[in-house]
Amino acid sequence: MARTTSPPPEDLAEKIIDIDVSEEMRGSFLEYAYSVIYQRALPDARDGMKPVQRRILYQMNEMGLRPDRAHVKCARVVGEVMGKLHPHGDSAIYDAMVRMSQPFAMRVPLVDGHGNFGSLGGDDAPAAMRYTEARLDRSAQLLVTSLDENVVDFHPNYDGQENEPEVLPAAFPNLLVNGASGIAVGMATNMVPHNLGEVIAAARHLVSHPDASLDDLLAFVPGPDLPTGGTVVGLDGIRDAYRKGRGTFRTRATVSIEKVSPRRTGLVVTELPYSVGPEKVVSRIKELVQTKKLQGISDLKDLTDRNQGLRLVIELKNGFNPEAVLEELYRLTPMEESFGINNVALVDGQPRTLGLRDLLQVFVDHRLEVVRRRCEHRRSKREERLHLVAGLLVALLNIDEVIALIRDSEDTAQARQRLMTTFELSDTQARYILDTPLRRLTKYDRLELENERDQLSKDIEELTAILESDAKLRRLVSKELGEVAKEYSSPRRTVLQESSGETRSASIPLEMADQPCHVLLSSTGLLGRSSTAQVPPMFEGLRTRHDAVAVSVPATSRADIGLITDLGRAVRVPVVELPELPDDASESPPQSHGVPVEEFVELGEDERVVSVAALDDDGPGIAVGTEQGVVKRVTSESAPNKDDFEIINLREGDRVVGASQLATGEEDLVFVTSEAQLLRFSADNVRPQGRPAGGVAGVKLPEGATVLWFGAVALPEDTVVLTVAGSSTETELPGTGGGSAKLTPLEAFPAKGRATGGVRCQRFLKGEDTLVLAWIGRAPARASRADGGPIRLPDLDERRDGSGEPLPRVISVVGTGRTDTGAASASGTAN
Repeated sequence: MARTTSPPPEDLAEKIIDIDVSEEMRGSFLEYAYSVIYQRALPDARDGMKPVQRRILYQMNEMGLRPDRAHVKCARVVGEVMGKLHPHGDSAIYDAMVRMSQPFAMRVPLVDGHGNFGSLGGDDAPAAMRYTEARLDRSAQLLVTSLDENVVDFHPNYDGQENEPEVLPAAFPNLLVNGASGIAVGMATNMVPHNLGEVIAAARHLVSHPDASLDDLLAFVPGPDLPTGGTVVGLDGIRDAYRKGRGTFRTRATVSIEKVSPRRTGLVVTELPYSVGPEKVVSRIKELVQTKKLQGISDLKDLTDRNQGLRLVIELKNGFNPEAVLEELYRLTPMEESFGINNVALVDGQPRTLGLRDLLQVFVDHRLEVVRRRCEHRRSKREERLHLVAGLLVALLNIDEVIALIRDSEDTAQARQRLMTTFELSDTQARYILDTPLRRLTKYDRLELENERDQLSKDIEELTAILESDAKLRRLVSKELGEVAKEYSSPRRTVLQESSGETRSASIPLEMADQPCHVLLSSTGLLGRSSTAQVPPMFEGLRTRHDAVAVSVPATSRADIGLITDLGRAVRVPVVELPELPDDASESPPQSHGVPVEEFVELGEDERVVSVAALDDDGPGIAVGTEQGVVKRVTSESAPNKDDFEIINLREGDRVVGASQLATGEEDLVFVTSEAQLLRFSADNVRPQGRPAGGVAGVKLPEGATVLWFGAVALPEDTVVLTVAGSSTETELPGTGGGSAKLTPLEAFPAKGRATGGVRCQRFLKGEDTLVLAWIGRAPARASRADGGPIRLPDLDERRDGSGEPLPRVISVVGTGRTDTGAASASGTAN
């Protein structure tokens, strides 16, 4: 069935209005745009507050949430603000409240928060308002002070039941100090924070010199001062913003190059650009490393906490220039960010783009008006009080007549009228006299009233002088600003750089060059590399005062070396991972004297590193000697491309005593045994063997004897042999303390064939039956005891089988006193 539509009633038809849609849309949009601009997004240039921020501070002040009171739940504050002043959602109010409490967002926080109010960069969201608590910060008191003295105008709230201030008194330039950001309709604002002391100094200068130019003000405000610190790179954009209200500048993280571990150098980030959080930086670096767009980073740790603040540790691979890696981080990550300044604020209800001088001028004008209105209010209050005091003094002077007049009056109205007529008082004075208790009409109170009258007259005179003199008014405003700066200013956090900050050049490659160096192993197990041509043999303070270089191997900074242990293992270590030793170890801190070998190789319970060898060397190879007299020669071709491999297949119970890098293959190999036998033979007598081989016979040992020292010697004329004899059953011999020592030229010992017993190198004294220490190196030989003190060694003895001279103390370290060649090939301690 067809459905019919009845026409609308006549009364409704008459209310239909024909309108132009375009005109309606235009009008509605303009109304919406005005509401967003004026009521939400843009701050007022006078107090630097958006409406929601102003309402929060005002309502907290009305609630009595001052710095000397306890914190209250944020939900309570949000409810009061939303119910009385701000007809919008609670999330918008709470978000604004959270931002005003964040020290990394506000240069001078206005809300004292208690609880989780978020983290830098928004990586950690703030807790819900039912969990957090807040109160006004001390600095916020400066914005709401004197609100009860008619210093600003009030207007009704959204429902007309409450009144709220149109602007806060603002005792400091909050807009410049804390900045602002907001997106309106067709416009936006993005203002950068500044240092409170610097901004107030500029404002005071403008108060005292109304015709001051922008250049004059720039002497006080050189640039922004961000809450998170960092470095501003290039000031041209900032000067444009101060001149025109718009500009762009770049901020960089604050980074230091430090030793983050004994083996590694790292970049330590302690400050990030404004509004950039550590999580954002960490995720970006990880992404770049995974995609291989960023090289040189081995590890990344976020050690940020509430105690030490921001701390990102970026560990670098050895061989990469820290400065070059840092420049790549600035270029590719948020560790360098741009900040666009757009100084848009409301002036007389209209959005305007303001430069630095305009912003300061608006604040100064506002502050002059606030102080003027405050002085007028205070003068009015004092005049009112003086009027009452004068009437009360008249009553006290005529107390008897006043009492009689009141007693004879029919009612209060008649008494008031008769007082006014008889003593020429005003209605206000007469009412005040009638309301005053009789206890106030004493002689003492009269003196108090006279003093009060004099003080009120003086105050009125001073306030009148201020109001009648623009110079005095400006001096008062400048004085109050100075007091604020003295109490609330803080040192600058952001460093300003005039240059653009481009520090990397083509001469600084990302990776370090392959330079010749020496790898050093000390007798106490410290590793390092020296880039000098001369190798320091003994280091004062290397690890202890009695340390010495035991092994020196020539290499290059990008080569590999092998740490050879007494169990026959070779552990491959890149030379670039070794710390570079200073030229003068005696003047350097201990941490720069190398790192323990345990940082590079995991040693067993009874395992130790005995030598260092170059694995990339194409020369004659490495000679290895064992405790049971076995010798083996291994070339670099036999070294597998592994981090850990066996360099010799040891017999059961055998251990490596020493290993030497062969430079020419013409060196002599020398064994020194515990039986005081020395065997020297040419390295040519040992043919190279593969890695699985167990070596060949090196020295013939009698039963119970062991090899005490093994090494390769190039046979210079000034090479000496130091041997120390002792007892196998006693640590120290009676009457000697450290055994008997003998120093002999190596040339005194003839060369013999491999696998023979060698020749005697020292004759034992009574009570001695073994060698406890042997060392071969360049003369002069030097020895020291455990506490670092020197030990005098005997004179050179040309007899190869002579006896030794008694030592006063046990030798702890032996080394050469020369600096033009490698140091000792081994060192030891008598036992």
